[in-house]
Amino acid sequence: MFNNVLYFIIVLLILSISQQRGAPEDPLWYTVIMLVTTWGIFAAYCRWGFQRLLRHLAEPERETASPAEHYHSLVFRFSVLAIFLFALDVHLFHIKTWLQILPVVRSFSVLQGILAVLVFIAYQVTVWYLAFPAYDRAFHTGITRRSFIVSNLKLNVPILFPWVLLSLIYDLIFLSSWTSLQSLMNRPEGEVIFFSLFLFILMMFMPGLIRYWWGCRPFLPSEKVNALKSFLEEKKFKYRELLRWPIFEGRMMTAGIMGMVARFRYILITESLMEILSLEELKAVVAHEMGHARYRHFFFYLVFFIGFAVVSTGLWDFFAVLLATRPFLMKLIGAGGSTDPSFLYFLLALPILVSMVVYFRYGMGFFMRHFERQADLYSALTMGSPSETISSLEKIAILSGKIRDLPSWHHFSIRQRVDTLWKFLRDPGLIRKQNRFVGLCFTLYLVVMISLGYFLNFSPVKEKLFNKWEEEAITEHLVKNPNDVLLLQRLAMFTHKRGELRETIKLYERVLSLDENQPIALNNLAWILVTADDVELRDKERALALAQRAVALERSPVFLDTLAEVLYRNGFVQEAVETIQEVLALARDNVEYYKRQLLKFT
Repeated sequence: MFNNVLYFIIVLLILSISQQRGAPEDPLWYTVIMLVTTWGIFAAYCRWGFQRLLRHLAEPERETASPAEHYHSLVFRFSVLAIFLFALDVHLFHIKTWLQILPVVRSFSVLQGILAVLVFIAYQVTVWYLAFPAYDRAFHTGITRRSFIVSNLKLNVPILFPWVLLSLIYDLIFLSSWTSLQSLMNRPEGEVIFFSLFLFILMMFMPGLIRYWWGCRPFLPSEKVNALKSFLEEKKFKYRELLRWPIFEGRMMTAGIMGMVARFRYILITESLMEILSLEELKAVVAHEMGHARYRHFFFYLVFFIGFAVVSTGLWDFFAVLLATRPFLMKLIGAGGSTDPSFLYFLLALPILVSMVVYFRYGMGFFMRHFERQADLYSALTMGSPSETISSLEKIAILSGKIRDLPSWHHFSIRQRVDTLWKFLRDPGLIRKQNRFVGLCFTLYLVVMISLGYFLNFSPVKEKLFNKWEEEAITEHLVKNPNDVLLLQRLAMFTHKRGELRETIKLYERVLSLDENQPIALNNLAWILVTADDVELRDKERALALAQRAVALERSPVFLDTLAEVLYRNGFVQEAVETIQEVLALARDNVEYYKRQLLKFT
């Protein structure tokens, strides 16, 4: 399941960076044929791969790794291929563009996303359908192919629940007339605050929804169930219910815990695990799940997701400016062609995609493995000895397809976990060392992420760096195109920011000599000529003429404010008051500043 979390996050990122607009370039029949063809080739390749694995599993004497390792390796390979094909479907065959044509779907990005993600799910269902014979041979579960596919769908679809709800809320906000909230959501800090609150609320209440989606039900009364409930009560552990987890018809040997708060906290155990483990071993498993709650691991996961949201928002801006100011990219964009925008967004998304995989696979994966180690040690401490925890792990390793030496990015291998538990038997202080290690690592993580988040989103250093890159790119471009009015105007803004007013005036004069109807140049030059500290640069009469021309071209609040200031400096107080009152009637932003201007004029 943890692998699929990464897969779906990558798929949603691929979908979100697609910025296709307007009518599709290719006819519908071409898109359909290409989708069916790629799916057919993918299915044939998967069928060949799993049949080859079946033949390999039929000759156990040739095996160099466990059947489970072979199986998971092949599923991973095909899942990565499915992601690649989905990227082709979105960016080469333009399925998102076709979906945007549909009347109702056009207005809701969440509907576009759901329908597009169904294409990726179809690839995954193909993998599961063709993988079943090899799965059955490797794990000997005895379930049907239909149950295998349905169980995979039930297990993995809840990964999309947060995204669906978040996208729906975004759609409703931007379809509403709530402009102040829309303005907040368009700012990085607004996005982060909203996402954090949403994720916090969702992580508290979503376990109740997932338990019904998975079909979890309370266990029927039995000696083991009653003893486990008594054990939980004895340890004063607060939870909502102990539930039967019917994943893969209950044949998978696993347990889990959901919920940040006790009212919505559920402990899940499959029937298979309940059957194969003794009562004391089951208590050790439950104690392990208790450890996750005691150490607040769900809160840490919340922080990890928020941390990535904060950093990725800044990274997107960082890479956008970096790529847009590189000469080779300017040439690429200037070359024209319908694929350039898509390629630009691909270039923007590629470092984000790499960062995301590294962050979750290695950063969050590091903490997940050590959280599991914390929970193992907590189980041993609670039970008074690691023996029951060790025996439960060894049974699961043998009966789950000889997975004792099979590590993953989110769990240490069972051999590694058992070795640590034996060390705990010799050194009971190991649990304190592990807790200190996790605490130190998390503190370091917070320092790095807060620093990185501040630098990428709010630091003045970031703005200076962006301005430097952009100015360098503009200067280089002006060497070849010295009469580019828009670039000259942009360069003037940079020199104005640095306080180089004489150079700024020269640049704006050059802009107006090339195009006398540039309202921004007219407005900004008028402002400098009337507000400059250096009296030699001031020219109130010319400033008035420039400001009036700018307003005649575009009657915006910003230009009207400049005109009001120029009128006031020229002694036309009544006209200045009337102009700033018009500004207040039009303005949506900087209203307090305009009110102060009115007070100054009166």
